[in-house]
Amino acid sequence: MSRHLADHRARTTGGRVKHFLRLARTPRETWQRPRGASGSTRLMQFLRIERGRTV
Repeated sequence: MSRHLADHRARTTGGRVKHFLRLARTPRETWQRPRGASGSTRLMQFLRIERGRTV
């Protein structure tokens, strides 16, 4: 029994892989921006609140 005409997909040109590899080769600064000095302060405040300390 053969497949239905709609079940036959055309061959791809690998566009998704090309774009994925292009993004993977970009510098990390694109995704992970360096945080300033406020990043560590924000973490300390979050941990303080998480531990239940309000002052």
